[in-house]
Amino acid sequence: MIKFLDLHKINNRFRDAFKTSFSKSLDDAHFVLGQNVTNFESEFAAYCGTKYCIGTGNGLEALTLILRGYIQLGKLKKGDKVIVPANTFIATILSILHADLEPVLVEPNPETYTISEKINKDLLIEAKAIIIVHLYGQLAAIENFKHIAETYDCLLIEDAAQAHGAIANTNSCKAGNLSHAAAFSFYPSKNLGALGDGGAVTTNDLELLEVTKLLRNYGSQEKYNNKIIGYNSRLDDMQAAFLSIKLKHLDKDNQRRRTIAKAYLKEINNSKLKLPFYDNSENHVFYAFVVEVEDRAGFITFLNNHQIEWLIHYPIPPHKQEALQYFLDKNFPLTEKIHKRIISLPISPVMTDDEVQTVIDVLNSY
Repeated sequence: MIKFLDLHKINNRFRDAFKTSFSKSLDDAHFVLGQNVTNFESEFAAYCGTKYCIGTGNGLEALTLILRGYIQLGKLKKGDKVIVPANTFIATILSILHADLEPVLVEPNPETYTISEKINKDLLIEAKAIIIVHLYGQLAAIENFKHIAETYDCLLIEDAAQAHGAIANTNSCKAGNLSHAAAFSFYPSKNLGALGDGGAVTTNDLELLEVTKLLRNYGSQEKYNNKIIGYNSRLDDMQAAFLSIKLKHLDKDNQRRRTIAKAYLKEINNSKLKLPFYDNSENHVFYAFVVEVEDRAGFITFLNNHQIEWLIHYPIPPHKQEALQYFLDKNFPLTEKIHKRIISLPISPVMTDDEVQTVIDVLNSY
């Protein structure tokens, strides 16, 4: 069996370092917003190239706190419209709803699956923010969206939950440093994954830093002194220590993912499969290697028979989810087509060359 993502093998590389870090944390006995969080925030900000990083409970909360922070600062207000891609993971849209804002869904670019720049002018005039999602590890068309945001005086926010370490072609800046603020997830399956949940906000905005730090901790900077209505969304101190260990290896792991992706793209030759767009740059870190296939059910049976694990990112688009009744009468044909056809193949930094070749050979025989 070729696993879709072997988390045991990925994390076992750091077992000794994890044990040492755990023992130290156990001895220090400072488990909430301790030195490990402070250290990781500094390290991850430096890695992304931003001035600031704020650790949060998870990626959804990171994005929600950005939006809530801008409301607190008066840059957004309840009911403001936020443009977001229709084919994202539901968490992106939930963050907008949790912040009492209105999501405005738009179709993706059919080649890259990231948000299309071809947005109706009327929508842009009404919108107060745009969330670009670096889906599957590929950066959205950042320079185009910077221009759009400047033209229409919109906040530009990155959902970078799948793009740790991706680098823009135009200015060599990393995901997290391409907009006014960015949200990351450290869910275990991510390119930089914790051993539990976790997230972070990155920004160069001091005001947003200060209000987000308040919001994540009950609205409090000093214990029992609450300045604003806040939440409990703090990166766990132990997870921060583990993330600091893994961060040192992120670029190497991302490069291995690109190497595998290049092998797939070069050697998979099957007209029944539409392979992902890739320009051979570092703007893609291949959180997922996503192909399109007409008969997905038949392809799944084929993969199962050949003992190759797979995943679908994501089987049901957000506007078709029961939870989002508001969108049930909306029509996004491109998004719906994509969600019916896509399937993700195994890709991870611990896949062996033999496993990669097996996947290639199997797909060519489909």
